[in-house]
Amino acid sequence: MHSFSPTTAALDAAIAAIHIRAYATSRNNLDGRVTRLSPYLTHGFTSIPALFAQLPALTLQDKLAFEFGWREFFQHVWHRSGDAILSDLRPALPGISYQPTLPDDIREGRTGIAVIDQAVHSLYQSGYLHNHARMWLASYVVHLRKVQWRVAADWLYGHLLDGDLGSNHLSWQWVAATFSNKPYLFNAENVAKFAPARWHCTGSAIDTSYEELEHIARSQNSIAPLAVSARFGTSEPALLGAPAMDGSALHIKHGQAVRLIHPWMLDDAPFDGLRIGVIHLPFHARFPWSQQRWDFMLTRMRAVTDQIFIGELEELRTPLATAGSVVSQASFNPGYREGLPLLCSTLPEAPRYFADPEQACRSFSAFWALSAASHNTAQTRNWHR
Repeated sequence: MHSFSPTTAALDAAIAAIHIRAYATSRNNLDGRVTRLSPYLTHGFTSIPALFAQLPALTLQDKLAFEFGWREFFQHVWHRSGDAILSDLRPALPGISYQPTLPDDIREGRTGIAVIDQAVHSLYQSGYLHNHARMWLASYVVHLRKVQWRVAADWLYGHLLDGDLGSNHLSWQWVAATFSNKPYLFNAENVAKFAPARWHCTGSAIDTSYEELEHIARSQNSIAPLAVSARFGTSEPALLGAPAMDGSALHIKHGQAVRLIHPWMLDDAPFDGLRIGVIHLPFHARFPWSQQRWDFMLTRMRAVTDQIFIGELEELRTPLATAGSVVSQASFNPGYREGLPLLCSTLPEAPRYFADPEQACRSFSAFWALSAASHNTAQTRNWHR
């Protein structure tokens, strides 16, 4: 089971271990050479432009660059759509009533279908899931158990160390066909191809044809859970709307430069001034995290800040009034998105490698065509200088 350390040394080790060709050939396998950089990207230890700089052999023709593009595509859609990503971006499959709660047998990893139960157990233990496992889990929950995607997306988000509203919720919508042209489906044969034996589910309800699964997905039919005893499941870790700690008393000198460091910008860049970590509680009450994720984030935040504020961003206006300057980085997360501009004199957006097209791209292919074209143009200009 892979573990993640919230340190620069762990990030550097992960980058050093990247094998661009091996990633391309094995990334779909659960034991393939994936990078496991996502928690560090989500929480801003590094950025995609920085990774391209550290991986000079990486080109836009490589699968890894393609996957980095997907991440920035989701950020592009989130930037253009805002909180609309939390609701259906396209009409859901017609004629289906999705249930508004996630069943206990799914939450506890005791559905009796190995691939689903293994995914849930792995999620709770490590705070991470391979992308293929996330897609299988989402497809089963939405199309075969008829659970409304938003309910399940919030649940998964809270337990993932790399939980990102853009990447997570838009991926669930892509599976659910509210951000794509068709439902994403998988069967036992697909699992056997890409997962270790303990994940295999021969003879289960998903050991069937794609035609049958398509029929279930587009009908009110669902797969009944197996009668698996609770002792074979796992307890879901609590999701917490606040960290188990108090914030620091703020001490800001008159005229002092201040950098507000929020949970998605945890880089260790030098700063000649006071570094204040900020945790905006209304956001976290709405989108709670596991203790595992709080520990990951707070360990890093303590390492890169001088003080930590916990509360509502509005409460910072008075203590920051004496600061000489206040800088931070913009965030699309609700509450942070609105609160930070009221406090900061400088608020750049998070660094991007790919262009953020002015027009909203609702497909990755459209986004990639525009972004790749912009890079090719820039490279041609550099070549002729």
